Amino acid sequence: MVPTQAADPTQVGNVGLNVGIFAAFVLVTLYFVYRASRTNRSASDYYAAGRSFTGPQNGVAIAGDYLSAASFLGIAGAIALNGYDGFLYSIGFLVAWLVALLLVAELLRNTGKFTMGDVLAFRMRQRPVRAAAATSTLVVSFFYLLAQMAGAGGLIALLLQIPNTDRLGQSVVIAVVGVLMIVYVLVGGMKGTTYVQIIKAGLLIVGAAVMTTWVLGIVGFNLSELLGRAVANSPERGEALLAPGLQYTNPIDFISLGLALVLGTAGLPHILMRFYTVPTAVEARRSVVWAIWLIGVFYLFTLVLGYGAAALVGPEAIAAAPGGQNSAAPLLAYQLGGEILLGIISAVAFATILAVVAGLTITASASFAHDVYANVIKRGEASPDAEVRVARMTALVVGAVAIVGGILVNGINIAFLVALAFAVAASANLPTTLYSLFWKRFNTMGALFSIYGGLASCVLLIVFSPVVSGPKSVILPNGGFAFFPLENPGIVSIPLSFLLGIIGTYVGGSRHFDHAKYAEMEVRSLTGAGSEKATRH
Repeated sequence: MVPTQAADPTQVGNVGLNVGIFAAFVLVTLYFVYRASRTNRSASDYYAAGRSFTGPQNGVAIAGDYLSAASFLGIAGAIALNGYDGFLYSIGFLVAWLVALLLVAELLRNTGKFTMGDVLAFRMRQRPVRAAAATSTLVVSFFYLLAQMAGAGGLIALLLQIPNTDRLGQSVVIAVVGVLMIVYVLVGGMKGTTYVQIIKAGLLIVGAAVMTTWVLGIVGFNLSELLGRAVANSPERGEALLAPGLQYTNPIDFISLGLALVLGTAGLPHILMRFYTVPTAVEARRSVVWAIWLIGVFYLFTLVLGYGAAALVGPEAIAAAPGGQNSAAPLLAYQLGGEILLGIISAVAFATILAVVAGLTITASASFAHDVYANVIKRGEASPDAEVRVARMTALVVGAVAIVGGILVNGINIAFLVALAFAVAASANLPTTLYSLFWKRFNTMGALFSIYGGLASCVLLIVFSPVVSGPKSVILPNGGFAFFPLENPGIVSIPLSFLLGIIGTYVGGSRHFDHAKYAEMEVRSLTGAGSEKATRH
């Protein structure tokens, strides 16, 4: 029996029960991370898990890495409050995998070793291109980390009943999540992180399936009835909840968001790095196919969960809860199954955040240690042990920066924050990766123009957009310097990065073009000849 009236959104659940379920999950995952750490004996083990995972295992881990707090908390909240426009995130995130499958997965696995910089610098001048690749990796990881940390703050504030007005309490929560993230990375490396992602993906998909079935059962498995109840329980929005234009009234902003979502996945460094954990290119392809199926099924669940939250909880209760619209899924769980289901689903969401931030942190630290320290500073002469030590120190710094950034953006919809990360990835990384793999004439100058130009234009447009200083912003609502009208800069920064890559290539001429290296890269990317093999079986 489901209550007809939503409970007070600021006083849901049992704090003791919630903390107990969280603690149980953390202890179980830390056990797996510790077990995995005992087999970390080399840089390949720490960065790429010894390339020992099968395609299905890695596909589940990719789903765990990709189905972030934005997917579960942010999209459900966006659909609950904005209906059709919120579901655009689900569609964009899913379609993006076709780009990753068809254009980059197998070729990256064959060409690279540990990081995206390995691919971009394969036939270019090593030091400048690796420095640029590391810079873009760190910036993309930072934006993505902001979303996860904001989600953690809102979720645990809801469970511990910390009100939105208690900024200090929510900041402490974000700091605790950051510390746990650092522990996962320092202890387990990529192998431990992968096991956490596999566990988390299973829990998340099963939890979402249970809630979806429960919601549909309430309405007699009639989707039209569910949509009707959502409209009836959203008097301010009404029928607009079922049509486009409720959130994105500017069609150009809508297109810009779609471009960022569809093209961003193929440029996300923490997703690209997962392709190096499998032994062959065939397994890399299998990874993506498994990921697409799992992710696709989950995003169908988000449609039901979002409209279910609107129908059973109500937009006003969601907006008033600690964490705002990011609290839609936990509040729906409480409405359906009371304190126990709330605790379980929230623990799953917490697992989601920890797994993703651990993957992001290890990617950022690996990029700095492998690309900057080992190949730029030490000119390729650093020992693997020294490289891993630097990666671990970098993880501490990345964690500290993520904590501070998460505190600043706490309260913003996390699906929206992730969309900004996708825009940066699509602007800084995707054009350079595609040019490196498919354009024979592409050279070092073109790579530098594309990476730095795409990165700078995207970040600057974000800074001067309504996201940072507009009236609805929680960062600088009275800043008054939002001269760029769009909330997502993808429609400008992505084509600009492609154009700058062409301009830079012709400016650089043929001075930095190595015909032999291009031929080697082409053969290796297409056939796998000479690619990195597994170190564990």
